Formats: sequence, C-alpha cells, structure tokens
Amino acid sequence: MLKKAKAKLAEESGGGADGGAEKSKEATMDTAKEMAQTVLDSSHQIWLAGLGAFSQAKQEGAKLFETLVKQGENLQDRTKRAASETAAVAREAATVKAKEMQQMAGGTWDKLEQVFEDRVARTLSKLGVYTQNDVQQLAKRVDELAAAVNQLVKAPAGPKKVAPAKRAAKKHAPPAASNAVKGASGRRAAKSAKRAEK
Repeated sequence: MLKKAKAKLAEESGGGADGGAEKSKEATMDTAKEMAQTVLDSSHQIWLAGLGAFSQAKQEGAKLFETLVKQGENLQDRTKRAASETAAVAREAATVKAKEMQQMAGGTWDKLEQVFEDRVARTLSKLGVYTQNDVQQLAKRVDELAAAVNQLVKAPAGPKKVAPAKRAAKKHAPPAASNAVKGASGRRAAKSAKRAEK
C-alpha cells in the first residue's frame, strides 16, 4: 500500500514547476494521510476480526470439548461391550475344549485300565492263579455236591434192595459225590450190623 501511495505521489509531483510543486506537496500530504488512515482502519478491522475469532473459538471450543467427551464415552462403552462379548465367546470356547480334552483323557484312562486288567489276567493265568470266575464256578460245583450228599444222607435205610439204587446214584453222581456216597453207605451198613447183633 505504501508503494502505491509513493507511486501516486511521484506522478502528481512530475506535473509542473513551482506552483505545481506546492500542489504536489499538498496532494502528497493528503494522499499520505489518506493512506495512513486506510492502514489504521485496516489494522483495526484485522484486530477486531481476531478478537471475534477468539471469542467464537472460545464458545465453540467448550461445545466441541463436550461433544468430544460424549463421543469418547460412547466409544468406551462400545469397546467395553465388544471386549466382554469377545471374552465370553473365548471363555465358552475354552470350556468346550476343556470338556473335550477331559472326555478324551477319560476314554484314554478307561482303555489303559482295560489293557492293564487284560495283561494282569493273562499273567495270572500263566502262573496258575485262579481268577474270580474260576473260584465262582468251583464254589457252584461244591454247592451242588453238598446238596447231593445231603440227599443221600437223608435217604431212609431200607432192605438190601437199596443196592441197585446205589449203583444208579453212582452212575449219575459226579466222581466226588460217588466217594461221598460210598462213605455214607458204608456207615449205614455198619449201623445195620450193630443193630442186628443186639
């Protein structure tokens, strides 16, 4: 702006001699005053614009700050929800996987236990040690023999025609039972002989 004002002054001063010089000085002074006033007015307007911008920024800044705080709170809530949902899904997946592993481990232990029992049973069988099943079968046979012996003991002592019945009992009774029958019939015979003597 000052350059323009100087250029204008130079044009006006180049117009005449002495009379023109005085006019040009006055004109130059008027132009300089006008320019100075224009510069002052412009700087004052710039100052006022800056104050207005500062005031508006202060008002808008508070509103902007509050808006940013609300957005931050919303974002934090969404993040917490997403994190808790992710944690719940992860927890559920871990629980399912743990149950699967527990079932697999349980099945493995059951198989291992069965293999161990089979090997122990084979080893005991090779050593000649009776199993529980063998002992149960033997106990069953002993009970059957005891019942057969009790029936023979309770049978009434009769005439000597009992002998063919004894032979039939011997044929059908197991070997251990036939020995018991022999012992019982021998005792009966001895008792019969003692009665006859009296």
